[in-house]
Parts: sequence; C-alpha cells; structure tokens
Amino acid sequence: MPQRKAFAFATFFKASLYSIVGDNVDFLGAGAMVFPVETEERVKRRALSVCRDHLRRVLDISRKIPQIVDCFMKGDKTSAQGLFSDIKKSEEDVDVARRAVSRELAEIGAILMSREDFLRFTNLASEIADFCEGIAFRLLEIMEKGWKVPTEIKEGLVKLSDAVFETISKLREIAMTLNYGASKALEKAREVEAAERVVDDLYRELEVRIINSDMEIPPMLLLRDVVQILEDAADKAEDASDAARILAFTL
Repeated sequence: MPQRKAFAFATFFKASLYSIVGDNVDFLGAGAMVFPVETEERVKRRALSVCRDHLRRVLDISRKIPQIVDCFMKGDKTSAQGLFSDIKKSEEDVDVARRAVSRELAEIGAILMSREDFLRFTNLASEIADFCEGIAFRLLEIMEKGWKVPTEIKEGLVKLSDAVFETISKLREIAMTLNYGASKALEKAREVEAAERVVDDLYRELEVRIINSDMEIPPMLLLRDVVQILEDAADKAEDASDAARILAFTL
C-alpha cells in the first residue's frame, strides 16, 4: 500500500511539473530533468552568430589599413584623412558589437559551457581593431608634416599591410567553419599561422630598412611604430586563432 501511494505521488508530481514548464524539460525518472539537446545547440548558434558579426566588423576596419597605406604610398593626404575618420567610426562599431557579444552570452547563461572561450576569442579580435587607429594616425601624421620617406620603404609597407590583412582574413575563415567540426577549424588555424610567418619575415626586413635609411628621426620612429603595430595585429590574429581552436572542441 505505501509503495502504491509513493508511485501515485510521483506520477502526480511529474504531471503537475510538466503542466507548468511544458516542453522545456525532459525527465529521467521521477523528479529528474535535463535541458533538451536542441536548446544547447540553439544557444551555440546564437553565440556564433554574434561573434561572427563582431569579427566581420573587425575585418571591415582591418581592410582600411591597406587602403590608407596605399594613400601613403601615393601621397594622397585627402583620401587618407577620410579613411582615418572611417577607421575611428568603425572602431566604435567594433566596440558596440563586442558589447553585444557580452550581453548575448550573459543572457544565454550557464547553459553554454563555452561562454568564456567565446569571450576570449572576441576580446582578442577586438584588440586587432584597436591597433588600426594607431597605424592610421601615425601614417597621417607623417603625411601632415611632409616628411620624406624612401620609395622602397613605402613599397615594403604596402606588402606588409597586405600580408597582415591576409592573416586577419584567414581568422574570419576559422569563425565561419567553427560549426563544421574541429578538424576544419584546425586546418584554417594552420593557415593563419602560415600567414603570420609571412608577416614576420616582411616585418624584420622592413624594420632593418627603416633603421638603415637616411630619414629624419621623427618619421623613422613613427614608421618603426607602424610596422611594429602591424606585426602585433598579425600576432593577435594568431592568438585569436588559438582561442578558436579551443572553442572548436567545445562546439
């Protein structure tokens, strides 16, 4: 008799709870419940979506760096000033997108175990955008002051900026393949590493050229800063690709 009462109570408790929460829970015996698999998959897709939007904005601002370097090469100060304004506006857009990622992950809550991995990936990518304004500012300052820069150094800067943008582009390819399995993401991460090695070689060669040039000290120091920041941006893309590798194993 006591066993039948206990069974009846368990059945009543299960039916009552189901009437309250509906399809949001599943049961593993009386009183045991777990979130359905599709719920976790849905929040992963939400997190990936906002992260990709953020990275798209990072790529947009990064694309303007080869453009302003091209203006520097041609001595087109007017276009460079316009691009600098665009870069500052784009940096604000990146910050807004980064906050949107944080807000989305906070709303998702503990159901997504890889929240910290998403945040680390996003924060590293945001640092790339921060570098872009510093690069543009220094190049524009050299142009404003009318300092002379040897053509071979300008050409080297064009190659370096193109290589850095290529590295960052590879980073976005990782984000686009994260939900296709870890092996695909790892393959793209190796491409980021290879692109970053190209940047390293170009950076070292150009730094030596700058030091050995007969430029005035102010433009020499500013250009050394520019090539260093470009190399830092590529390094940060590689760091973000490492974070993406870890993230790939949790998706």
